[in-house]
Amino acid sequence: MKRRYIAMMALVGMLSSCKDNELFEKEMYKNVVALISSSYHNTFQEVVPLTGGETLGYIAASVGGTHLPESDLVIELAEDQEPLDTYNRSLFDLDEKLYAKLLPREKYKIEDYKIQIKAGERTGKTQVKLLVDGLSPDSTYFIALKASEVGAVEINEKKKTILYQIQIKNAYASQASDAFYTMAGSANDIVTAGNKKLYPLTKNSVRVVAGNESFENSEAAIAKTSMILEVGEDNKVTIKPYKDLQIKQLEGDERYPNTYQLEESFGRKFHVFNLKYEYQVGETPIVMQEELRLEVAD
Repeated sequence: MKRRYIAMMALVGMLSSCKDNELFEKEMYKNVVALISSSYHNTFQEVVPLTGGETLGYIAASVGGTHLPESDLVIELAEDQEPLDTYNRSLFDLDEKLYAKLLPREKYKIEDYKIQIKAGERTGKTQVKLLVDGLSPDSTYFIALKASEVGAVEINEKKKTILYQIQIKNAYASQASDAFYTMAGSANDIVTAGNKKLYPLTKNSVRVVAGNESFENSEAAIAKTSMILEVGEDNKVTIKPYKDLQIKQLEGDERYPNTYQLEESFGRKFHVFNLKYEYQVGETPIVMQEELRLEVAD
């Protein structure tokens, strides 16, 4: 009797084990689609050059599973505000002045909102046409999208949204970089030094604080203290106020001739601005002679 009981229990165990293995293998073999993004709020960063024209980007999806899909898998994208709202609340709570923004609709075009992963392949993508000139380097912009199934496709619930982040750059600065130029020179003939961050504005212009002014991340402070450096085709630099700054470009200094150059030294390359200008924020005008230098990253 005891032997029969043990045999029955062993048979039940084997059947249960077989069923568990069957379920495990089914899960392993299953083709589940996910939008390709980071684990950080499902963000994907696209660093886009300022060209004055259109630039192409891509939104992609991948499929998991032990084997490649035997038939085409298709998902459909749609704009969805919810993932951006979740992102903003999680990071900034009620401080709305810090909130990331939706990329304006006139700044992008998705011609095909479907992503197809072809049979026998792991990934698929759709094209995004971007017109990024005019975006503020002080703002964070996203295209917020959510995927839905077409037909019998299964989507990973945790990876069915994407915050497609647009970051702008030009030859001299990038919104995606925390690199600072070293500044050396003089203010009213007093030796000065420091670090400055340049912000891309257009294909050939950047924004930077004037002189030794401290950077403050507010519209009023930026308007009051910032200047524009515009690089011409001959590498001559034109200095202009960004908004409210009183500033005048000064010429005739051989050491600081208001030029930009890509300098090479001992196998290393540097962005170098040599500038001379007079500006005023407080009561006293300040004459600046400054070199801005940044090593070019490989």
